[in-house]
Amino acid sequence: MRTVMESDGTTAVRVVELLRDGEFTRAAELFGGPLRAAVSPDSLRAAWLAEIGRIGAVSAIGVPALEPFGDGLIRARVPVVGERGGFTMIMSIDAAGLLQGLRLADTDTAWTPPDYADPSAFEEREITVGSGELAVPGTMTVPRGPGPRPAVVLLSGGGPFDRDETSGPNRPLKDLAWGLADRGIAVLRFDKVTYTHPQAADQPDFTMANEYVPHAISAVHLLRQHPDVDPARIFVLGHSMGGKVAPRVAAAAPEVAGLVIMAGDTQPMQHAAVRVTRHLAALDPGPQSDAAIAAITRQAAVVDSPTLSPATPRADLPFSFSGSYWLDLLAYQPVSTAAALSKPLLILQGARDYQVTVADDLTGWQAGLADHPDTTFRIYEQSDHLFFPGVGMATPADHQTAQHVDLAVIADIADWLAQH
Repeated sequence: MRTVMESDGTTAVRVVELLRDGEFTRAAELFGGPLRAAVSPDSLRAAWLAEIGRIGAVSAIGVPALEPFGDGLIRARVPVVGERGGFTMIMSIDAAGLLQGLRLADTDTAWTPPDYADPSAFEEREITVGSGELAVPGTMTVPRGPGPRPAVVLLSGGGPFDRDETSGPNRPLKDLAWGLADRGIAVLRFDKVTYTHPQAADQPDFTMANEYVPHAISAVHLLRQHPDVDPARIFVLGHSMGGKVAPRVAAAAPEVAGLVIMAGDTQPMQHAAVRVTRHLAALDPGPQSDAAIAAITRQAAVVDSPTLSPATPRADLPFSFSGSYWLDLLAYQPVSTAAALSKPLLILQGARDYQVTVADDLTGWQAGLADHPDTTFRIYEQSDHLFFPGVGMATPADHQTAQHVDLAVIADIADWLAQH
């Protein structure tokens, strides 16, 4: 096992300083070969812009925490503090001082339970979802008292989220779990495979289906085995990309009784990425923002190109997803998949959401499900992407303030589940 060296901490801080100063090409020169092939300077720029839009300009870089990480690597955690919050940059550094891994994580903060959930009304226990080397930990939340009762599996949005979909000081999926359990509904949520096993996404054939479907089906089966759960009333609730993929889960698991889709996107994701980057750039205009727009526009064009293939370099594609991931996204049609299901659907959308919008995404569901016999739509004028209440178009900075999913949203979901 390699010994932690002072140079490892110096390298970690140097990477953050380069990103802070807009030196994305120089930062990428500190990447090892595999990471350099997967993450381009353009991808770095886009990711950094999104974080700075959320926390504001960097005001301090903390002292790195270092520890051996196996395979001759040192893991460095560097706190980054901004005007409105912070995050932690996590790097894996090899003996040559090159990065073999890099990701951003929210700074750990205390979570305060919402007023609308009484913890004495339910109990939680840790569970394992899936099997084998890609099994993930999860939490089952079950109301006290006799069953059987309806139950729901929660699916978080795109990215390596934990079971609570932690975002700054907020945990929207935990809000949902506690709020629904307080109203008599059992809930199962779990860490995404890309959170617990980030190396899974490095496989060239890894797709959105791999990211969500196997563990979602396993979670449904776990609920079906619980003595207090009605096996005929198990639903799937997906948020954002979790909402997009929810129809795919239901198509693969006929035992699913229905779907709740919260801010599920229907616009092609490469086009949404350009739109969202433009929105973020408008909040902080300047040369770096202009460069981020140009970069994501180039990458989206590669996705749209007929030459896209599994061999397309990740560095040329949005979010450094593989060619296989993008091909799978292009082939999957969430609206038509949902329309083919003979299951009730509840589709929720926040009017203040800039990531998934009424105009760009909800209209897709409305048009494609016009003839579906049991679809309910709800638009919340004061809700943003996480269904937090507020005023005006949302910004990334909003999620640096501790908030909770709107009680009206949770009540509507609980009522709809009770009716079905």
